[in-house]
Amino acid sequence: MTKQRCGLPASALGAAGVAGLASVRRLGRRSGVTDADLTMPLPGDDLVPGARVVIDRAVLLPATPDAVWPWLVQLGKDRGGWYLPGWIERLGIPAGSRGLRRIEPGLQTLAVGDDVPDWGPGDPVFRAALIDPPHTLVWLSKRQRSAGWRWPTDAADDDVMVLSWALVLRPDAAGSRLHLRLRFNRLGGRAQPVIAIAGGIFDWLTVELLARGLRERLG
Repeated sequence: MTKQRCGLPASALGAAGVAGLASVRRLGRRSGVTDADLTMPLPGDDLVPGARVVIDRAVLLPATPDAVWPWLVQLGKDRGGWYLPGWIERLGIPAGSRGLRRIEPGLQTLAVGDDVPDWGPGDPVFRAALIDPPHTLVWLSKRQRSAGWRWPTDAADDDVMVLSWALVLRPDAAGSRLHLRLRFNRLGGRAQPVIAIAGGIFDWLTVELLARGLRERLG
Protein backbone atom coordinates (compact mmCIF):
# COMPACT_ATOMS: atom_id res chain seq x y z
CA MET A 1 0.00 0.00 0.00
CA THR A 2 1.35 3.41 -0.97
CA LYS A 3 1.64 5.88 1.87
CA GLN A 4 -0.21 9.14 1.33
CA ARG A 5 1.69 12.27 2.16
CA CYS A 6 0.03 14.77 4.40
CA GLY A 7 0.34 18.49 3.96
CA LEU A 8 -0.80 21.38 1.81
CA PRO A 9 -0.31 21.36 -1.95
CA ALA A 10 2.55 23.48 -3.23
CA SER A 11 0.06 25.77 -4.99
CA ALA A 12 -1.70 26.48 -1.67
CA LEU A 13 1.59 27.19 0.08
CA GLY A 14 2.59 29.48 -2.76
CA ALA A 15 -0.70 31.37 -2.59
CA ALA A 16 -0.35 31.73 1.18
CA GLY A 17 3.17 33.07 0.73
CA VAL A 18 2.04 35.63 -1.84
CA ALA A 19 -0.86 36.71 0.39
CA GLY A 20 1.47 36.99 3.37
CA LEU A 21 3.94 39.12 1.42
CA ALA A 22 1.11 41.35 0.21
CA SER A 23 -0.05 41.84 3.81
CA VAL A 24 3.46 42.74 4.93
CA ARG A 25 3.85 45.22 2.05
CA ARG A 26 0.49 46.78 2.90
CA LEU A 27 1.40 47.11 6.58
CA GLY A 28 4.66 48.74 5.53
CA ARG A 29 2.78 51.46 3.68
CA ARG A 30 -0.38 52.04 5.73
CA SER A 31 -2.04 51.33 9.07
CA GLY A 32 -5.07 52.83 10.78
CA VAL A 33 -6.04 54.79 7.67
CA THR A 34 -8.89 54.56 5.18
CA ASP A 35 -8.59 54.60 1.40
CA ALA A 36 -9.91 58.17 1.52
CA ASP A 37 -7.06 59.13 3.86
CA LEU A 38 -4.54 57.95 1.29
CA THR A 39 -5.82 60.29 -1.40
CA MET A 40 -6.46 63.23 0.91
CA PRO A 41 -3.92 66.05 0.43
CA LEU A 42 -2.03 66.86 3.62
CA PRO A 43 0.10 69.90 4.46
CA GLY A 44 3.68 69.29 3.37
CA ASP A 45 2.86 67.04 0.40
CA ASP A 46 4.40 69.66 -1.88
CA LEU A 47 7.77 69.45 -0.11
CA VAL A 48 8.58 66.13 -1.80
CA PRO A 49 6.83 66.28 -5.20
CA GLY A 50 6.59 62.97 -6.99
CA ALA A 51 7.59 61.00 -3.89
CA ARG A 52 8.63 57.42 -4.65
CA VAL A 53 7.53 56.17 -1.24
CA VAL A 54 4.55 57.41 0.80
CA ILE A 55 3.63 55.92 4.19
CA ASP A 56 0.35 56.82 5.92
CA ARG A 57 -0.56 55.91 9.47
CA ALA A 58 -3.24 57.04 11.89
CA VAL A 59 -3.65 56.45 15.62
CA LEU A 60 -6.31 57.42 18.15
CA LEU A 61 -5.30 59.27 21.30
CA PRO A 62 -7.38 59.81 24.47
CA ALA A 63 -7.04 63.60 24.66
CA THR A 64 -8.01 66.70 22.70
CA PRO A 65 -5.62 68.20 20.11
CA ASP A 66 -4.83 71.01 22.56
CA ALA A 67 -3.61 68.44 25.10
CA VAL A 68 -1.69 66.32 22.57
CA TRP A 69 0.02 69.20 20.77
CA PRO A 70 2.68 70.03 23.44
CA TRP A 71 3.86 66.42 23.36
CA LEU A 72 4.33 66.58 19.58
CA VAL A 73 6.20 69.88 19.76
CA GLN A 74 8.84 68.50 22.12
CA LEU A 75 9.15 65.12 20.39
CA GLY A 76 12.58 64.23 19.03
CA LYS A 77 16.25 63.63 19.69
CA ASP A 78 17.85 66.00 22.23
CA ARG A 79 14.32 67.15 23.10
CA GLY A 80 11.55 65.04 24.61
CA GLY A 81 12.89 61.87 23.03
CA TRP A 82 10.69 59.12 21.59
CA TYR A 83 7.70 58.19 23.72
CA LEU A 84 7.92 54.46 24.30
CA PRO A 85 5.71 52.41 26.64
CA GLY A 86 7.03 52.10 30.16
CA TRP A 87 7.65 48.34 30.01
CA ILE A 88 10.01 48.76 27.05
CA GLU A 89 11.84 51.63 28.72
CA ARG A 90 12.30 49.62 31.90
CA LEU A 91 13.42 46.61 29.89
CA GLY A 92 16.64 48.12 28.61
CA ILE A 93 16.74 51.91 28.29
CA PRO A 94 18.74 53.86 30.87
CA ALA A 95 16.62 56.27 32.89
CA GLY A 96 18.47 59.28 31.48
CA SER A 97 17.76 58.26 27.90
CA ARG A 98 14.02 57.64 28.17
CA GLY A 99 11.39 59.87 26.61
CA LEU A 100 10.03 62.60 28.86
CA ARG A 101 6.88 61.94 30.84
CA ARG A 102 6.12 65.60 31.42
CA ILE A 103 5.60 68.72 29.36
CA GLU A 104 8.83 70.71 29.45
CA PRO A 105 8.17 74.48 29.03
CA GLY A 106 11.68 75.04 27.68
CA LEU A 107 10.93 72.74 24.75
CA GLN A 108 7.65 74.36 23.74
CA THR A 109 9.20 77.11 21.62
CA LEU A 110 9.44 75.91 18.05
CA ALA A 111 9.56 78.09 14.94
CA VAL A 112 9.62 77.43 11.21
CA GLY A 113 13.24 76.93 10.18
CA ASP A 114 14.34 75.39 13.48
CA ASP A 115 16.46 72.27 13.17
CA VAL A 116 16.12 69.21 15.37
CA PRO A 117 18.69 66.39 15.13
CA ASP A 118 17.44 63.00 14.02
CA TRP A 119 18.77 59.55 14.84
CA GLY A 120 21.40 58.22 12.40
CA PRO A 121 23.01 57.00 10.33
CA GLY A 122 25.25 60.04 10.19
CA ASP A 123 24.16 63.47 11.41
CA PRO A 124 20.76 64.19 9.83
CA VAL A 125 18.35 66.89 10.98
CA PHE A 126 14.67 67.63 10.60
CA ARG A 127 13.76 71.25 9.84
CA ALA A 128 10.39 72.64 10.91
CA ALA A 129 8.61 73.54 7.67
CA LEU A 130 5.05 74.28 8.83
CA ILE A 131 3.59 74.86 12.28
CA ASP A 132 -0.13 75.40 12.84
CA PRO A 133 -1.02 74.74 16.51
CA PRO A 134 -2.71 72.58 17.61
CA HIS A 135 -3.32 70.75 14.36
CA THR A 136 -0.35 70.55 12.01
CA LEU A 137 3.39 70.06 12.35
CA VAL A 138 5.43 69.33 9.22
CA TRP A 139 9.12 68.46 9.15
CA LEU A 140 11.45 68.44 6.15
CA SER A 141 14.80 66.66 5.96
CA LYS A 142 17.47 66.62 3.24
CA ARG A 143 20.30 64.14 3.72
CA GLN A 144 23.42 63.98 1.59
CA ARG A 145 24.89 60.51 1.62
CA SER A 146 28.43 61.62 0.75
CA ALA A 147 28.46 64.21 3.55
CA GLY A 148 27.54 61.96 6.47
CA TRP A 149 23.81 62.40 5.80
CA ARG A 150 24.01 66.09 6.70
CA TRP A 151 21.83 68.79 5.14
CA PRO A 152 23.35 69.41 1.66
CA THR A 153 24.87 72.69 0.61
CA ASP A 154 25.40 71.87 -3.05
CA ALA A 155 24.88 68.33 -4.26
CA ALA A 156 23.55 66.36 -7.19
CA ASP A 157 20.02 65.03 -6.81
CA ASP A 158 21.20 61.43 -6.89
CA ASP A 159 23.24 61.99 -3.73
CA VAL A 160 20.47 63.48 -1.60
CA MET A 161 17.53 61.82 0.12
CA VAL A 162 14.61 64.19 0.74
CA LEU A 163 11.77 63.34 3.09
CA SER A 164 8.87 65.08 4.75
CA TRP A 165 6.97 64.04 7.85
CA ALA A 166 3.53 65.50 8.49
CA LEU A 167 1.73 65.12 11.81
CA VAL A 168 -1.90 66.21 11.55
CA LEU A 169 -4.20 66.24 14.58
CA ARG A 170 -7.98 66.28 14.32
CA PRO A 171 -10.67 66.00 17.00
CA ASP A 172 -12.21 62.54 17.31
CA ALA A 173 -14.83 60.90 19.48
CA ALA A 174 -12.00 59.20 21.39
CA GLY A 175 -10.17 62.53 21.82
CA SER A 176 -7.85 63.01 18.84
CA ARG A 177 -6.86 61.26 15.66
CA LEU A 178 -3.24 61.70 14.64
CA HIS A 179 -2.53 61.18 10.93
CA LEU A 180 1.15 60.77 10.09
CA ARG A 181 2.45 60.85 6.53
CA LEU A 182 6.05 60.15 5.55
CA ARG A 183 7.17 60.95 1.99
CA PHE A 184 10.53 59.98 0.44
CA ASN A 185 12.04 60.88 -2.90
CA ARG A 186 13.97 57.58 -2.85
CA LEU A 187 15.29 54.79 -0.64
CA GLY A 188 18.23 53.68 -2.72
CA GLY A 189 19.38 51.68 -5.71
CA ARG A 190 18.67 48.05 -6.51
CA ALA A 191 17.89 47.29 -2.88
CA GLN A 192 14.95 49.71 -2.85
CA PRO A 193 12.17 47.04 -2.76
CA VAL A 194 13.78 45.27 0.21
CA ILE A 195 14.55 48.55 1.99
CA ALA A 196 11.01 49.77 1.38
CA ILE A 197 9.47 46.67 2.98
CA ALA A 198 11.89 46.52 5.93
CA GLY A 199 11.75 50.28 6.46
CA GLY A 200 7.96 50.27 6.28
CA ILE A 201 7.65 47.57 8.92
CA PHE A 202 10.13 49.41 11.14
CA ASP A 203 8.10 52.60 10.69
CA TRP A 204 4.87 50.77 11.62
CA LEU A 205 6.49 49.38 14.77
CA THR A 206 7.92 52.73 15.88
CA VAL A 207 4.62 54.54 15.31
CA GLU A 208 2.71 51.84 17.20
CA LEU A 209 5.09 52.14 20.14
CA LEU A 210 4.91 55.94 19.96
CA ALA A 211 1.11 55.78 20.12
CA ARG A 212 1.20 53.48 23.15
CA GLY A 213 3.77 55.66 24.86
CA LEU A 214 1.69 58.78 24.18
CA ARG A 215 -1.46 57.16 25.54
CA GLU A 216 0.37 56.35 28.79
CA ARG A 217 1.53 59.95 29.11
CA LEU A 218 -1.86 61.43 28.22
CA GLY A 219 -3.65 59.11 30.62
